[in-house]
Amino acid sequence: MAPPAFPSQEDTSNNFLHDATVVFVLGGPASGKGTQCPKIVENFGFTYISAGDLLKAEVKSGCEVGIVIQNFIKEGKIVPSEVTLRLIEKAMQQSENKKFIIDGFPRNEENRVAFENIMKIEPALVLFFDCPEEELTRRMLNRNQGRIDDNIETIPKRLKVYFESTLPVIHHYSSKGKVRKIDAGRSIDEVFEDVKRVFLQLECGSLVNSVKE
Repeated sequence: MAPPAFPSQEDTSNNFLHDATVVFVLGGPASGKGTQCPKIVENFGFTYISAGDLLKAEVKSGCEVGIVIQNFIKEGKIVPSEVTLRLIEKAMQQSENKKFIIDGFPRNEENRVAFENIMKIEPALVLFFDCPEEELTRRMLNRNQGRIDDNIETIPKRLKVYFESTLPVIHHYSSKGKVRKIDAGRSIDEVFEDVKRVFLQLECGSLVNSVKE
């Protein structure tokens, strides 16, 4: 299957994104990203983009790309960057907002480099939901959402992919002072109190200033 086509760097279709504020929301599966992101949208006016939701919608459509995506998910593997990026770019272009929280992407260094090269955007910050492996496993086994990858056989693969692939992305942005780590092993309300503090700092500019320093 040929990779999806992207606009060339000279194409002006991406220009409106150049002054966008992007926050990456990263963390292991079941770390609470999907619970906290709607709260961020409600309180701070960001547009929520879930890489996982976009991929699932493509699978549900039954198209050729959706079938390929489903096979990657079944095997606990990361979907190729160009596929996910095409869907994220489309979602951003369809929004009138200039503030985005992107949940679950980039999931590896290839994703990160592709996003920055194609979208010409670096995140304002990276919100990292840190949660112990044992707690992530317990949550995935208990959430019973009918996911094909929430089972005792696939969960270890998913966690292995996360620790080997996503943590290097977090380390990269941490070296640039852009990561804000949240203890995600606590209650929903306790976690959101920390999340609120980060976004209030971002709104008033103090977070950006502290990153630059």
